[in-house]
Amino acid sequence: MLNVGSNLRLLFLPSLRLSPFFSFPSKPRSLFAVCSSVQRCSDRPFRQQSPRRQNPVRRNGSCADPFGRERKKEKLMEEGGSFGFNRKRAEGRDKGDGPRKELSLKKRPRANPVSTIAYVQILGTGMDTQDTSPSVLLFFDNQRFIFNAGEGLQRFCTEHKVKLSKIDCIFLSRVCSETAGGLPGLLLTLAGIGEKGMSIKVCGPSDLTYLVDAMKSFVPHAATVHTESFGLAPCSDATSSPNLLKDPIVLVDDDVVKISAIILSPSRKSDEEDIGDSLPQVNGGYSSETPEDMSVVYVCELPELKGKFHPERAMQKGLKPGPEYRELQLGKSVFSKRLNIMVHPSDVMDPSTPGPVVLLVDCPTKSHLKQLLDTKLLQHFYSDSSVEEGSKSVSCVIHLSAASIVSSPRYQSWMKRFGSSQHIIAGHHPKNVEIPILYSSARIAARLNYLCPQFFPASGFWSLKQSFQLGQSNAFSSEGTSMLGENVAADNLLKFTLRPRDKIGLDRSSVPNQLPSSEVIGELHSHIPEIVDVAKCVRKIWDGADQTEDGRSSMQEEPWLDENTIPSCLDNIKRDDLEIVFLGTGSSQPSKYRNVSAIHINLFAEGGFLFDCGEGTLGQMKRRYGVEGADNAVKGLRCIWISHIHADHHSGLARILTQRRDLLKEVPHEPMLVIGPRQLKRYLNAYERLEDLDMQFLDCRHTTESSWEAFQAAEVEVGAENEQTRESCNGSVAQLTHSSLFTKGAPMQSCWKKPGSPPDITTAFPSMKIMKKMLGEMGMDKLISFPVVHCPQAFGVSLKASQRLNADGKLIEGWKVVYSGDTRPCPELTMASKGATVLIHEATFEDAMVDEAIARNHSTTEEAIQMGAAAGAYRIILTHFSQRYPKIPVFDESHMHKTCIAFDLMSVNLADLHLLPKVLPYLKLLFRNDMTMDESEDVEDIGDSSFALDS
Repeated sequence: MLNVGSNLRLLFLPSLRLSPFFSFPSKPRSLFAVCSSVQRCSDRPFRQQSPRRQNPVRRNGSCADPFGRERKKEKLMEEGGSFGFNRKRAEGRDKGDGPRKELSLKKRPRANPVSTIAYVQILGTGMDTQDTSPSVLLFFDNQRFIFNAGEGLQRFCTEHKVKLSKIDCIFLSRVCSETAGGLPGLLLTLAGIGEKGMSIKVCGPSDLTYLVDAMKSFVPHAATVHTESFGLAPCSDATSSPNLLKDPIVLVDDDVVKISAIILSPSRKSDEEDIGDSLPQVNGGYSSETPEDMSVVYVCELPELKGKFHPERAMQKGLKPGPEYRELQLGKSVFSKRLNIMVHPSDVMDPSTPGPVVLLVDCPTKSHLKQLLDTKLLQHFYSDSSVEEGSKSVSCVIHLSAASIVSSPRYQSWMKRFGSSQHIIAGHHPKNVEIPILYSSARIAARLNYLCPQFFPASGFWSLKQSFQLGQSNAFSSEGTSMLGENVAADNLLKFTLRPRDKIGLDRSSVPNQLPSSEVIGELHSHIPEIVDVAKCVRKIWDGADQTEDGRSSMQEEPWLDENTIPSCLDNIKRDDLEIVFLGTGSSQPSKYRNVSAIHINLFAEGGFLFDCGEGTLGQMKRRYGVEGADNAVKGLRCIWISHIHADHHSGLARILTQRRDLLKEVPHEPMLVIGPRQLKRYLNAYERLEDLDMQFLDCRHTTESSWEAFQAAEVEVGAENEQTRESCNGSVAQLTHSSLFTKGAPMQSCWKKPGSPPDITTAFPSMKIMKKMLGEMGMDKLISFPVVHCPQAFGVSLKASQRLNADGKLIEGWKVVYSGDTRPCPELTMASKGATVLIHEATFEDAMVDEAIARNHSTTEEAIQMGAAAGAYRIILTHFSQRYPKIPVFDESHMHKTCIAFDLMSVNLADLHLLPKVLPYLKLLFRNDMTMDESEDVEDIGDSSFALDS
């Protein structure tokens, strides 16, 4: 039994005892042997819980067998087991990861183009953060189409109740992280709807299949994706397919809409003013074309509405009701036998009303602009065109182009060619920066900032003195530029109605109302009147005076909150040493209140790390630091560490890497070091066929303690430059790594028997050398990955700072931060967390849902806290909460020793670490009505994708 300090004993009432996972075998055994006895009971499917439980009470087994769980625990202890976990899931053999039957595309009923409702709507993803392209929804009664799926689309749709299950097709204007970063999460969510999942079609320029092939490494149900790529292959030439670019490419043509694509390839022969700063150069010339260079103009044409049919005119022409009338209404001429004449539709019908036309234009660079201006495929849409046959009037043009392009004189002149068309400027514009598009999370952030600004600083976009929305303007303007009166800057959820015909035009009814921050705080005061005094008490904590005038504490606190001894590693700590910023604290899929996993380890002037990088991480950084501050934080990143291959932990990686690449393109720099499981390397290698990520990869297995021992032995004994000797040395240190949990070819290296060979660091040696140098420059002693129990190749990480001198000139140990990743409690995590200054531990489920935690290989709140207590961690921060807890998870406050709950954008400075548990009682007050499970309608609408994202 592990020795447990006196402070830990204060946690438990006399009737409670330590969880069984603290009991380890007396002799050395592999983790697989320790866990094997619990497999049969944990492999069974877990029982679904009731959707709501207002008064969470710990359940001890089912009603039929109320002591079943206790008997199971006793049996585990008798067999020498330490904890339960799902072996099949850990090894990647559970049914949810198996192949699924290919699904056909949805078949929609035929629609009447006369009676259908139709509009285009701006989905403002990236409007406030300017990190991704906005999306556009084309809506019909029985069909939905989305143009572009940047990061945050799924979270946006959840916030604004856009039903993803109704989407028929996604069109990409470019194939890159800016326009397709949200696609993996969206596809996984759709795959998780119902028992069979839902299929969707994705269309995009060039080799869209590259993106789908890359996603196959972590999307288990790729069969639900139907792709259609069009345009020239990356290495092809326009002369090889002379007819390909002469006509628009028709993608959809049915009763209600015809959607065509016009390819824009960047110009290769132009003056330097047009292309000099638009394309990367290689060896003095422009690089070969890649898929991301392709851009698309989408043309959406609604059918014309036939004029009214006049039966009396047909009768005058000698026709009788029946087939002859029907032929005329279908636009066909009919011969009148009675009058011996040919009757044409125009003789008996009013003139047809042309259908509205919408253009979506994405012109990302000046080199694309030249082809946009020169293309003949848009001639019949220009009002000044000499082409009369087939000419059409454009109702609305939505510009997804970059602001610098839209404001250029040549682009504006091109816009005038559409006459009176309505232009909507949907690209990034400064006016949108301080207008949050995620109001639910912004409201929570404002409340948290009011209560405790030290741990919840004001957003980089707005503070409590600013309004949630700035004044709206109907005219788009740009410095030094005069725009047309028909141009408007897009607002979030702005609509342009296409049908009914009499309502065609802009519709602002869905645009969110202005909500000043004063109203947010006013609502808080009215709902929780005592919050004013509570906020004052929190401020006094930092002043060291959290007591009232009569000496009594303003809130009832547990006695252990004042009994913690500050560890020596925090002596004389400075505020610019370390700050831990939680960018995402939810699991599985983004929700209104919590984004998926990402933690920024901010070392200020020394740079920073990212631990996991879920979808929307870049947007969260911009919400926390502001646009400019986030750019500096991205440029300062030295390493990104990914715990495992599940999409909610890495699908934001490509966007971060491309953003850093663009920010540093004019500055000499080293590629980003990405550390992750080997499946991630396959994804990144495949993705780089689309766009350069400017990175180098290091397998987590090569950052384990045994690998570092092998590396150090190689450096010391034979020298880093002697490759041949280093290889032989790699074998000579086998005895140093006998305790490694890896074995070659094992489905789950973290729970297998004693391996026969150590990790081979031969190929990883150069990257490890770079990493060692980087850690030294950042003042870090070591970064060590360790295996955990969740899925194949799942890891946790420990980051330790170098020793330093305190105020007395004494050499003290550096701080240590441990991140569990996703895991069941396991000995490897306990050992890695020994003496941790901060343990960041996942707590996906509440204590009463231990069966679900075992089935999915996650931890409960109590298990996470006990794990930290057993390891002697100074502070424990819980994260990765199930989205069934929308605002605050369910927890037993009697166990919250040394512990706090993480929220999105929460920032914990090491200098404030000793005060962290004191804040939790006040947070409980802020969310006193929200500590229940939630199964809201927006979550039900898109389905439970947890098995897909976090399978």
